[in-house]
Amino acid sequence: MDPENKFKTFNNDIILRLIIERRFRMLRHLCLIVLLGAGFYNSSVEFSEPVNTYLKIWLFSVLLFLFYINMYRLVPRLLFKDNYLGYFLWLIALFVLIQTAAFSTRHFVSTYLKAPLETHRSEPNLFAFYFIFIILMGASAAVKLFQRWVVDSQRISELETITIQSELENLKKQINPHFLFNTLNNANVLTQIDPEKASQVLMKLSDLLRYQLYDSARNKVFVTSDIHFLEDFLNLEKIRRDNFDFTITLKGELQGVEVAPLLFITFVENAVKHNIDAEKRSYVYLFFSMIDDELNFHCINSKPHIKVAKSVNGGLGLTNVTRRLELLYPDRHELKVTDTPETFNVHLTIKT
Repeated sequence: MDPENKFKTFNNDIILRLIIERRFRMLRHLCLIVLLGAGFYNSSVEFSEPVNTYLKIWLFSVLLFLFYINMYRLVPRLLFKDNYLGYFLWLIALFVLIQTAAFSTRHFVSTYLKAPLETHRSEPNLFAFYFIFIILMGASAAVKLFQRWVVDSQRISELETITIQSELENLKKQINPHFLFNTLNNANVLTQIDPEKASQVLMKLSDLLRYQLYDSARNKVFVTSDIHFLEDFLNLEKIRRDNFDFTITLKGELQGVEVAPLLFITFVENAVKHNIDAEKRSYVYLFFSMIDDELNFHCINSKPHIKVAKSVNGGLGLTNVTRRLELLYPDRHELKVTDTPETFNVHLTIKT
């Protein structure tokens, strides 16, 4: 990149950061107050001093109040939720209110305070006042809309990146030679001991791979499909380990509820990986419940009597799924992890 383009990119980046970043919030507000105050200070007078100055201060305060009401109340609560009619009606109401206040104030000042009009001004410049009102309302809405657009664009871009990384990670799991070798070896042994059970193992393995390859490619899947996938995964693990137990408990109306694909498998894989115990039976308990519009997921696994040393990348999977939840369900999920000497408990709540 040549120096001129670098300079332009740097300047554009500075302007963008000044508009959207929270650390520059006070600077943005200060610039607004200074610009608006300068406009009122240089505006033409209608009444003689000191009444004119007091009026300017009052009108400046009212317009600043309307600016922030629109930016932090009307736009987020109405415009962001596609309630265009409600937003338009509120703007009309504010316009009528400010017009009434302007006439009432002028009448009060000229009638009760007996403030004389300047000789070169017989009528108030209402057009300029209303023009300022429209500009402020439009500017406040534009700022919030632009900030949201930038944040959403960044979230989409980051989500696309993490989705690609997740897909690559899933491909690694799909062709994991150890997993396939152990499962196929168990099925081979079972063909001589229990052919019917061997057939069931191969069917579960087929369903597991089919879901990872095809069904999970969609943006959303039914939570019941993801639960079935987890059941197949745990059943295959149970065949590999004689001293392993698991249960999946369902509560509430889960039919028709959609979630992001492969959202729970990381927690279950982590539970299975870290509960192998040569001395006693290990377990994984899964709980799914739907309460009102909240999907609750619990994953509880036992911990081995003899502690196993953690690998360097042991927490990478949980870190990735945590970030994925932040991108997929911003302000709509809660993740709690409880680590005790005997168990490891994950509790995830998602507002669907």
